[in-house]
Amino acid sequence: MARDKRFKGIRKRWMTNSIGVVIVVILLAVTVLSVAMGSYYYATMSNGLQSKAEYAVDFFGDYRTKSEYYQHVLTYVNNSFDGKDDVEMQFLDSNGSIRFSSFGLSAFTSPGTPDITAALDPENPRTYPWTGNDPSTGERIMAVTSPLTIDGKPVAAIRYVTSLKLVDRQMIVLVAIALTVGLAILMVVYFSNLYFVRSIVEPVAQITEITKRIAAGSYGIQIEKQNDDEIGDLTDAINDMSLRINESEQMKNEFISSVSHELRTPLTAINGWAETIQNGEVRDAADVKKGMGIIVSEARRLTNMVEELLEFSRLQDGRFTLSIEPVDLKAEFEDAVYTYKEFFRKEGIELTYVDSEEEFPPVDADPERLRQVFCNILDNAAKHGGSGKRIDAAIHREEDWAVITIRDYGPGIPEEELPHVKTKFYKGSSKARGSGIGLAVCDEIVTRHGGELIIGNAEGGGCEVTIRLPIALTATIET
Repeated sequence: MARDKRFKGIRKRWMTNSIGVVIVVILLAVTVLSVAMGSYYYATMSNGLQSKAEYAVDFFGDYRTKSEYYQHVLTYVNNSFDGKDDVEMQFLDSNGSIRFSSFGLSAFTSPGTPDITAALDPENPRTYPWTGNDPSTGERIMAVTSPLTIDGKPVAAIRYVTSLKLVDRQMIVLVAIALTVGLAILMVVYFSNLYFVRSIVEPVAQITEITKRIAAGSYGIQIEKQNDDEIGDLTDAINDMSLRINESEQMKNEFISSVSHELRTPLTAINGWAETIQNGEVRDAADVKKGMGIIVSEARRLTNMVEELLEFSRLQDGRFTLSIEPVDLKAEFEDAVYTYKEFFRKEGIELTYVDSEEEFPPVDADPERLRQVFCNILDNAAKHGGSGKRIDAAIHREEDWAVITIRDYGPGIPEEELPHVKTKFYKGSSKARGSGIGLAVCDEIVTRHGGELIIGNAEGGGCEVTIRLPIALTATIET
């Protein structure tokens, strides 16, 4: 219900804003059109009436007495003139009273309108147009009055009058047509906006619903992509996020299962031998020694696993740091090799070491972290490639880089798994013991030293791990 209200709010705001703007534009357009058309029609009519009035005045310009004016005006009014059926011609005396009218309806009346007053102004007689309501009928009219003068003084006036009923009716029709067109445009805009908003709101509603399902634990679920636009990009991003969360969840579950198994195995061995020895079931000294050796070995393995988990925890929450000091890189690697050499020999694995004749200057590094990397990779080489019964270790210098290689002769890593081997919790198809976070920690350590950890398959079989570390004095260490 809340979601529906929210999207209705979006739709309402969108429609209100867009339709509101269109309505304002249409009203402005209709108003401007109405004013422009009204001004055009009224101006055209006014100019026409003014031309008629001025023409009539010019026509009577040769008559210089009132009697002559009256005599000829009466004849002119009674005869046909252009537009007689639509326009009333009036002859007014100097007092503004109508003496003659072509319609004969307004004779001997005094309209008293501003056009008559201006035309008969003794100081400034002039032709004057006027639009308003007829004083006698109340009808809207347009009138133009032009003075007849003798020696510059107005003695009479000619007035043309026409009704505005038809013009106003035509204006109303034009405004109605404009409003109808505007309404049609408004409806088109409304439905197009409604479709457009729906094309946004419905996918967003679907995305919201799917994200809620993802948040509730339905990891890996995908949203159907409908359009290749911004919403499509958002859909792709959420689908990718869902897949990544699903992968992370699967790796987490596999990690928990793997760690539980890894912890259970040595704990079972420790508990079993400890109870056996405690109960006195083993009396032979050799068997006791063997049992204690297993307990110590499995306890050491548990300690290593716990340390590995702690390192990963520090890495995740940002407490992973380096203690930088000058380090003899070659000596540190040799110590790790010789530490594992005897251990591998007992396992039937031959560890060969190829020394470098080049000198390595002291580098700024964390010796404990580097030793952790060396030991972890050597341990992995025996764990995953020990079936080849041989491991090669070497160190050499390439310009300002120290290059360390560790190679086993086991089955190697499937090509499709190579890009993921440094991903946390990833164990691939290997059945060997491990938590799946050792290489992720090693990669972080090497990276923070400004180096690079490269894992790949060697020619002729087996896996080869290459560690490249800067040995230049200007190397930058991230702490």
